[in-house]
Amino acid sequence: MPIQFTCPYCGKETNVDDKYAGQSGPCSTCGQTITVPGGEKALPPLAAAPMKSVPSSGGGSTGGVIAIIAVVCVVGVLACGGILIALLLPAVQAAREAARRAQCSNNLKQIAIAFHNYHDTYGTFPPAYIPDEDGNPKHSWRVLILPFLEQSPLYDMYDFDEPWDSPNNLAVANTPIPAYACPSSPGGPGSCETNYMVITCPPDQQGPKTAFPGPEGTKIQHIIDGTSNTLLVVEVIGTGVNWAEPVDLDASTIGFPLGSGVAMSPDSNHPGGLNAAMCDGSVRFLAETVSPQVFNAMVTRDGGETIPMGY
Repeated sequence: MPIQFTCPYCGKETNVDDKYAGQSGPCSTCGQTITVPGGEKALPPLAAAPMKSVPSSGGGSTGGVIAIIAVVCVVGVLACGGILIALLLPAVQAAREAARRAQCSNNLKQIAIAFHNYHDTYGTFPPAYIPDEDGNPKHSWRVLILPFLEQSPLYDMYDFDEPWDSPNNLAVANTPIPAYACPSSPGGPGSCETNYMVITCPPDQQGPKTAFPGPEGTKIQHIIDGTSNTLLVVEVIGTGVNWAEPVDLDASTIGFPLGSGVAMSPDSNHPGGLNAAMCDGSVRFLAETVSPQVFNAMVTRDGGETIPMGY
């Protein structure tokens, strides 16, 4: 019995004898290999057509195009990274400065505590300086409070019979004291230049006085304006004064506004103002915009001035 089937390639209908069932051969119309239905033999799998490469429009290789794309991607990533760094850098710098300002405030807190421990031991705050036989400054308060800053070995090495800059005392003075150096200063904690000074007034000055009238020590009860309203220690920068040197600020020569770069005046490397310790042991940040009247009111210990809230 003839077998009728249709070529799956060209659609040609064909009748063949059933004896050819299951056999393969070329289609009489399209020439493709076909298998007559009804047999056990399977049509051999068709070979996959080879893929043709697509040439680039400019005759270059595909690898070159891929390389160019890769380079563009890398450049884009680097550019984005640079932008992110530029955006993050100010925030990182601000965070670091905030940490340095906090450490500076902690330095002043340590100094203020040392002042109060000295007062508990000797009945007064340390004087601004110890004079020589002619009345000139010979030793600084910064040397006097060393035992209360956990620096007793250095204090024991210091000879009060000699000037602060004698060969023996210079060996002590050239030792950095971290509590006397603001971390925002160029030298940082490794510097021997002090960043903290008291504000003095001449011993013979008439009228209101500071908490440090020269070689005299001040008792807390003599701070009539109140310890929370009277300055103890302030920040300074760029003075070149060694921490052991008996040099401090003179109330009569302080320049304004604060932080304006006036020599031997309160100043700091912190943006917007400076740290200051008060006689009660607290530490405040004084803005550069504080008025001379308010600042001078905080300088005196018995001026009777009124300091406004928030300055």
